[in-house]
Amino acid sequence: MTPEQVPQLLKQVSYADPRILPEDPQEVAGLAALWASVLADVPAQFAMQAVGTHYAKSPYPIKPSDISTLWQAVVRDRMRRDVDPAPPVDPDNETAYRAQLAARRRAVATGQQPPIEHKMLTSGPAAAEVERRMAELGAYMPPSVREALAQNQPEARRTPYLGLAVPCPHCRAAAGQRCTIPASGRRMPHPHPSRVDAAQGAAA
Repeated sequence: MTPEQVPQLLKQVSYADPRILPEDPQEVAGLAALWASVLADVPAQFAMQAVGTHYAKSPYPIKPSDISTLWQAVVRDRMRRDVDPAPPVDPDNETAYRAQLAARRRAVATGQQPPIEHKMLTSGPAAAEVERRMAELGAYMPPSVREALAQNQPEARRTPYLGLAVPCPHCRAAAGQRCTIPASGRRMPHPHPSRVDAAQGAAA
């Protein structure tokens, strides 16, 4: 807000809370200067709306810090959702690159430009074009490979559990317990190959 906009804001506040404005004109001027300092980064329209929101929920006098706190929360939310894309300028031109980057961030923070969210990068015409090209390419896995994997999938699921049926000859883990790394003692997600071989031999 500019100092010229603050008196109108204080007048709006006084409609809901007459206590906010002192009778002495000098005190009013000092109050306006204080509010202008606190709300320097807050858009006037947002401040006006914040006054209505405050008195809709609270009977207590509003303070300029109440408005600035709300605004800072809005700015943080916008910047959190924005992916901060690289500006469309030559990155070797450091001055122009930094200027474009800062200008866009200010525009997003003040609401002049909406944040570009991650989901926006994966939707729209570009995403539709990618899907069309992928459909033209067809399956990325040859049928022979898919068939071989399908045949081995049941065994691949069964083998880790089969290995637990016997003690491990490598790390000496007891039957039913997971194998460990001898050097650290950490348990492994899958049994040692020698244990799997032993289990398969016992099952045969």
